[in-house]
Amino acid sequence: MMKLYCMGESGNAYKAALTLQLAGVDWEPVWVDFFNGETRRDPFRTDLNDMGEVPVLVDGDTRLTQSGVIQQYIVDKTGRLGGRAEDKYDVLRWVLWDNHKMSSQAGVTRFLMNFLPADKRPEQVIGFLQGRLRAAYEVLDKALDGRDWLVGDAITVADISCCGYLFYPEPFGFDRSEWPNIDAWLTRISETEGWKHPYDLMPGHPSDRGL
Repeated sequence: MMKLYCMGESGNAYKAALTLQLAGVDWEPVWVDFFNGETRRDPFRTDLNDMGEVPVLVDGDTRLTQSGVIQQYIVDKTGRLGGRAEDKYDVLRWVLWDNHKMSSQAGVTRFLMNFLPADKRPEQVIGFLQGRLRAAYEVLDKALDGRDWLVGDAITVADISCCGYLFYPEPFGFDRSEWPNIDAWLTRISETEGWKHPYDLMPGHPSDRGL
């Protein structure tokens, strides 16, 4: 059985977890106590990921980090969620775009707005990041105009990557109602057989820390 070292609050871990889930893989989540510093210490650093991040996938002797790498591994191993052969690079284009343009900034913005004390939140930084995110949402919403999925005619890891942070309830400047194409697309994803909300799919919730 594959093991995914993760936490419910991580959108990047959610990308990997949802890919495993929708691909029908036999897997189990292993909670990582990120907020108490587990990823910054040994044995996590020495045994799992010297970059000090989740997710980490362990499949027998194979150990992988970075959500996009894990997603591609699942595609290659199962033959699912990768789209048609001719779409391979278009799918990869969206995964890389998301990692660079959307998820990285959504993750930071959400962290600053929800997981730091109010007096520690850098409002100018948050405003700057929200502006960049809005530009990313515009790209995504336009790409989904008249389409059910980002690439091809079925859900792929392109969709799973780009939705990674957009199901979280904590505010970070994203309102589904402002983006009708994204809203409809998120509904389609949530109606896919096997889909689960990140807090239902992985252990760890802000309420565990009284938030």
